[in-house]
Amino acid sequence: MPLPELQSLKEKVTDVEVESSSRIFKDRRRTNFFRQSEQKLIAYLVAKVPASVTSNHLSFLGGLGSLIVFLAFVIAWAINPVWLLAGILGLAINWVGDSLDGRLAYYRNTPRKWYGFALDIIMDWVSTIFIGFGYYVYADSGFKWLGFLFVVFYGWAILIAQLRYKITDRYTIDSGAVGPTELRVIIALILVTEVAFAGTIHYAAILISLTLFILNLKDTLQLLREGDKRDKEEKGLLH
Repeated sequence: MPLPELQSLKEKVTDVEVESSSRIFKDRRRTNFFRQSEQKLIAYLVAKVPASVTSNHLSFLGGLGSLIVFLAFVIAWAINPVWLLAGILGLAINWVGDSLDGRLAYYRNTPRKWYGFALDIIMDWVSTIFIGFGYYVYADSGFKWLGFLFVVFYGWAILIAQLRYKITDRYTIDSGAVGPTELRVIIALILVTEVAFAGTIHYAAILISLTLFILNLKDTLQLLREGDKRDKEEKGLLH
């Protein structure tokens, strides 16, 4: 193929990829650290999903992944901490289901905006409970309360995302560079460390809870400022 024709073909392929990526992610703005590589991977994977697999299937796959994390904690508590490594598989499955469900709908031009939004939030909450309760079962008696803190603080983050959407009309699931994917990676590293050095998971849980609290507090204050700004705009005090 002549060089000019080859260059033209490359440009057409690039334009198609950009258009596809824009369509897939048009309903949300991401700011997380892994966003570029993550979005490229998601765009590649949604094109490979069999036609028989729907967004609903992927949503429940995400829930299954978090259930595996819960079971990994329970089996590790009952038998051997090495079973915590199975939780990494659960986190990976959860990422696939949670990251591809809505993106698949947009890729196929069949989004169900409000139904998908509601289902996504419900499954996120279920997943949070599974992981937090799993830690509660595994943890030593003096640290079990951290499982409740994780559920409360991550639930707080979910609530902030919904309020931000209502007030600003922008839907984002990240707090700066930290998003669900980064949190999964951190949890996976914590599980590996716990298998190697028993007891470290409790101090990591303290650090995660403290970090979530700080991020949520920052986002809450920003949300209140956004709410105050919108109130003034609606009253005609700002132009």
